[in-house]
Amino acid sequence: MKGIGLAQLVGLVLVIVLVFGGLVLTGGRAAMHALPFELALIGGAAIGTVLIGNSLSVSREALGGFAKAFRGAKWGRDDYQDLLVLLGTLMRKARQGGFVAIESDIEDPETSAAFQAAPRILDDDAASGMVCDAFRLMALDLSDPARAEARMDQSIAVYLDQRMKAVGALHTLADALPALGIVAAVLGIIRTMGSINQSPEILGAMIGSALLGTFLGVFLAYGLVGPVAARFGQIVEEDARFLDVIRSVLGAYAEGLQPGIALEMGRTTIPPALQPDPSTLERALSASRFVAKSRTAA
Repeated sequence: MKGIGLAQLVGLVLVIVLVFGGLVLTGGRAAMHALPFELALIGGAAIGTVLIGNSLSVSREALGGFAKAFRGAKWGRDDYQDLLVLLGTLMRKARQGGFVAIESDIEDPETSAAFQAAPRILDDDAASGMVCDAFRLMALDLSDPARAEARMDQSIAVYLDQRMKAVGALHTLADALPALGIVAAVLGIIRTMGSINQSPEILGAMIGSALLGTFLGVFLAYGLVGPVAARFGQIVEEDARFLDVIRSVLGAYAEGLQPGIALEMGRTTIPPALQPDPSTLERALSASRFVAKSRTAA
């Protein structure tokens, strides 16, 4: 799915409007003056905890998870169709002319007409790299088809490892936010105790501002970061499914199955909502073969 996730955006608006609207309506107007300071304090500490507990690459991936959670999964129905057409084209060329026929495609995909017809796949290092590596291994050793599939399994595992560490970092942050909120509240109470000689009206506003830290910590943990971490985890799994389709198709092809059968096996592993229609896929494959023949004739 491309663009902003409508469900996630609606959910975010509902949470913010209802929670902060309730805070204002129940007498929290005075505490709202301290909101920017409390947000800066808790937010800065939260980012710091992520940086302390993770490598820079994982921290960057985790913080980027907020945008990905609202943007949605990377691959859509058209992308899956482009993938199957790409794999079908390469398998057909290898079947007809041997692996030497696709050597230029897998060694220099940027100049390959097959890859250029699927630019989003070409731009994705994980997907394009898996396709090229699998064909390269099959070309080097046809006697052991399981080797290519094992390499693809390893690639998927590496892909998931980095991203699931980022998901775990967000879950850890969600667990830490209530405590960070308490820290902000304690700082506010310390400030209040230094003004204990003030009027009850002033002390009440100061105590309310201090308690705002606890409120924000709990709200951010369970109303924002926790749900974002859960959604980010779902997106990571959905994006990894794209790689699993590559593994299914090329694993079947490495075992000696015909390209058409291998493609159908891969197509059936795609979630129904994203699964290309068989007739539409066949037309796309036919168009790809026609373009390849026209290019060869020219």
